[in-house]
Amino acid sequence: MDLQVVLPNESPEMDPGRPAEIAVKAEELGYHTAWLPDHVLPPEEYGSFYGGVFEPLITLSGIAARTSRLRIGTSVLVLPLRDPFSLAKQVATLDRLSGERLTLGLGVGWDRKEFENVGSDFTTRGARTDEAIDLMRALFSGARSFEGRFYGFDGGVFEPRPRGNVRLMVGGISDAALRRVARVADEWQSIEADPEKFAEQVRRLRSFTDRPLRVGTRISWDGADSTAARVKALGEAGAEFVAVWFGEDAGYEDRMAALIG
Repeated sequence: MDLQVVLPNESPEMDPGRPAEIAVKAEELGYHTAWLPDHVLPPEEYGSFYGGVFEPLITLSGIAARTSRLRIGTSVLVLPLRDPFSLAKQVATLDRLSGERLTLGLGVGWDRKEFENVGSDFTTRGARTDEAIDLMRALFSGARSFEGRFYGFDGGVFEPRPRGNVRLMVGGISDAALRRVARVADEWQSIEADPEKFAEQVRRLRSFTDRPLRVGTRISWDGADSTAARVKALGEAGAEFVAVWFGEDAGYEDRMAALIG
């Protein structure tokens, strides 16, 4: 099972270089992937509830420059808040710059007020997410046109194209999210699931597809012994990766090291 880290990105007062410093240590300790959260314009202050102070894709480009083995990704980027054409360009560029180490983690979002703040339709977020994924994959494949309900182009040239498939992780536990995973994703990430609930979610996901999918979850640090026990139990329940958020950035490296043991 892969042990992963969700980097801190909840405090405007945090030095912007801290995520990269922590990612370097995570690579040294043997963590498999480092994730960053995303919120564009939340209705309340950033903190433990809202992460994403520093834009994740830009921040990950700095992390990519300072690491060599660590995979990087978003957990999760709120796709329907963004223009999918610009996002595809950012993703393809970052994947190339990082040496194909990017996993694009996506979600549909849940905060209606944040959607209103940026002028994005909350009610169509699921349908727009599905179509945006199809659009980005068409762009990555070199397609010269695309026609959809929300997005389309005719005769455009997209570069840089990824050398391989950019890995796609979809987060969420609703049936709609699980069906999206089954249709298009390489990985699925639950959140704060206990082992029994996680195993039930995986059974539900497997009922939608027999495609090979990596499955895992994201949890929060609650002490070395307790977190290690949760990680072990989730692995026994079928998790192929567990991503841990270790709280505020002060002392982050120490807590990562304590979990490794």
